[in-house]
Amino acid sequence: MHMRALFGDDRTERMRKVLKTLSPNEREAFILEELSQAIKELGGNYVLPFVFKRDANNRISHCLVFVSKNIRGYEIMKQIMAKESSTADQGVPSFTYSAADSRTPLLFSLSRPLDALENLLLEKFSGRSLTMKDIYSQHHVDTPFIEANYKAALNSLEEKGMILANPPAIDRPMRKGVRTFADKVSVSFPTRSK
Repeated sequence: MHMRALFGDDRTERMRKVLKTLSPNEREAFILEELSQAIKELGGNYVLPFVFKRDANNRISHCLVFVSKNIRGYEIMKQIMAKESSTADQGVPSFTYSAADSRTPLLFSLSRPLDALENLLLEKFSGRSLTMKDIYSQHHVDTPFIEANYKAALNSLEEKGMILANPPAIDRPMRKGVRTFADKVSVSFPTRSK
C-alpha cells in the first residue's frame, strides 16, 4: 500500500519486476533512484540523497533525502553533504557516509570522477562560450559535483589546451598553489565532432 502511494501503480509494478533481477546492492541503488525520480514527479525540483552504510557489510543502513524547490537550498545542502561524505575521489564527494570508507579511503578511491567531468563538459558545451558560473549552474544538478570540482576540471582542461579561458591562467592569481577560476571567467569550448 505504501509503495503504491509513493510510487504510483505503474511504477510499483515495473519496480517489482526489475527488483527480482537485481542483487541486494543493485536493489538498494535502484530503489533510491526510483524514489528520487518519484519525488521529482511530485514537484520536488531538486532531490539530493545522502546514504549511510552499515559498518560490516557496506550495505545501506538508511538514507536522508533532501528535497527543495529552490536551487539555493539545494546548493547549500549539497555543500553540507559533501563535507560529511566519508570519501572524495579527486575531490568529488561520494554523498555517502561509511565508517569502513573513512578507515580505508584508498580502497574506495579507484575511479577518476574529475576526468569524467572534464569529458562531460567538453561534450555538453561543445562549440559554446560561457562563464564558469553558467557552466556550473547549467550542469551541477543531479550530479555529485560541487563548484570546486568544476573549477578544478576547467583549470585542468585549460592546462591541457582543450579550452580557452578569458582571462587566461597566466593573468589569474594563484591561491594555495592553484590558479583561481573566478565565476566570471569566460570559457570557450571547441566544437566536438560526433
